Amino acid sequence: MVSTKRLSARTRSPRENGSERRAELLAIAGELFATRGFLATTVRDIAEAAGILSGSLYHHFDSKEAMVDEILREFLDDQRQANAKIIEEAPDPRTALTELIKRSYAALRKHPAAIAIFQNEANYLAQFERFDYLPGVADEFEKTWLRVLQEGQKTGVFREDLNLKLTYRFIRDTVWTTVHWYNPNGKLSIKSIADQYINILCDGIVTR
Repeated sequence: MVSTKRLSARTRSPRENGSERRAELLAIAGELFATRGFLATTVRDIAEAAGILSGSLYHHFDSKEAMVDEILREFLDDQRQANAKIIEEAPDPRTALTELIKRSYAALRKHPAAIAIFQNEANYLAQFERFDYLPGVADEFEKTWLRVLQEGQKTGVFREDLNLKLTYRFIRDTVWTTVHWYNPNGKLSIKSIADQYINILCDGIVTR
């Protein structure tokens, strides 16, 4: 019996090969959007980087807006599902907080371009109807983190004098801006960065 778990390039169906090529094009576009900016990147730029004609790119996507939309939705959907699972399963607020941080750092490895695009372009893209979901998702993320922080205050896990919105923004900005300097080939792994940041956040840097 022939195994169907892994297919070689020869035996893949046209649909599978098409999906693979689509993913490659999204990866190329995402890198360009993240480094050059959405407005500065043209369909021609993406096509040239992919080694194809601009017309060939339109066989997969109707516009660069469609490409960035798909890139962002995959990241945001993954993050929403991960956050919901953490909130449901975490036994206490501190565990929930640390798991949210770990999951956010893990996303830096899986969706670096999407995170950079979301940081740099969300306000601009949200002006357009196609991207009117972006402010709502950002609000949803904030409410998730604030819920954990509020619960931590109520149970005495987190300090009573914390300004929770400021605390959330401090955590958010510290975590997500890592995408601008993190080197996947460097000495520090995502896990080690996450663990060190959690230690700094929860235990401080001043000796007792």
